[in-house]
Amino acid sequence: MNRPRVLSGIQPTADSFHLGNYLGAVRQWVALQEEHDAFYCVVDLHAITVPHDPDTLRRRSRIAAAQLIGAGLEPERCTLFLQSHVPEHAELAWVLSCLTGFGEASRMTQFKDKSAKGGSEQASVGLFTYPILQAADILLYEADQVPVGEDQRQHLELTRDLAQRFNHRFGGTFVLPAPYILPSVARIADLQDPAIKMSKSASSPQGIVDVLDDPAQIRRKIARAVTDAGRDVRADEENKPGITNLLRIYSALTGEPIAAIEARYGSTGYGQFKKDLAEAAVATFTPIRERTEAILADTESLDKTLADGAARAGRVARETMATVREKIGFVPRLDRP
Repeated sequence: MNRPRVLSGIQPTADSFHLGNYLGAVRQWVALQEEHDAFYCVVDLHAITVPHDPDTLRRRSRIAAAQLIGAGLEPERCTLFLQSHVPEHAELAWVLSCLTGFGEASRMTQFKDKSAKGGSEQASVGLFTYPILQAADILLYEADQVPVGEDQRQHLELTRDLAQRFNHRFGGTFVLPAPYILPSVARIADLQDPAIKMSKSASSPQGIVDVLDDPAQIRRKIARAVTDAGRDVRADEENKPGITNLLRIYSALTGEPIAAIEARYGSTGYGQFKKDLAEAAVATFTPIRERTEAILADTESLDKTLADGAARAGRVARETMATVREKIGFVPRLDRP
């Protein structure tokens, strides 16, 4: 029986994934490869929609791929590749952009949010058309399902709209992807400001636990995490947002229900609770960091793994684009011998 195909991507925009990335996406991807035909890409084309340094992009692209493998992705069981290694992504994005209305693209909330920070006059056209490239990423591989969080739901709806539009105008071509709603992972907040989501763009360095932090850094950040008045370790979103956030992290890392954690620590104070949370984080991330470092120490092997993944992805992408070109009306190219 054919396994359902999933497609997801992650940007190489930092030197490490953080705790929220791991719990919200990466850990779920590892589970999905068990029963799905999984395609995962490091979306380096998306990473250049904002100003960037070329050497940093190359380094971070390898770091991102190495972390995915270090976290448990197995290149023999999934297709792992760099987006830029498969040129059909950009080609299909152009075709889809010609089917997308300007007003339709303007309504994408992520562009509004991101351009508001730097001013719309400074935002690139690439940032504006980002969701169309994302649609191409998905449709290129005939993905049945796309793992999404709430912030990406609008982009998936655009993808479905564009697939239906193409199919209506040119004949059945694209699979309409369905959302794969990831198992509920509570919103992980900044350790220094529980009112905001843990994020590389919004959080301070002390507000983020990075997957590649060493044990001392992890312990220090959690020990300094903002807490609340009183001594009770209990979830209370309104009155104890700091402790509530730490309880969510503890529960997500260990699989233990929040109620059981509350019962164990009760009114003993925050000290032991934070120490034990830090050890749970260290136990989770130390093996990933060590495996990632070992993978990055052999760049030649990592690049070979990514080339193999791109070759597999490319075979699927070329088939899709051959159909698209024929349906659109492009003259077939006669390759010279």
